[in-house]
Amino acid sequence: MQTLKATIWIGKQGCTDTIISEIKLQLEKRRVVKVKWLQNAEVDPHEIATLARARLVLVRGHTMVLAKR
Repeated sequence: MQTLKATIWIGKQGCTDTIISEIKLQLEKRRVVKVKWLQNAEVDPHEIATLARARLVLVRGHTMVLAKR
């Protein structure tokens, strides 16, 4: 997973509907997506995985990896 580059960044606004739809879109194309977020952003990786209908593979620091179910 270290060679996988983050393709989605979550800013200080947190996770919006637009970000969830982008995660879904990228999961259809790539099957695995790496998401990073800012330190001051309120992010719950489990909630994002549920909303995106994805499987949470890894959470390390401010980075998560999601895979298509």
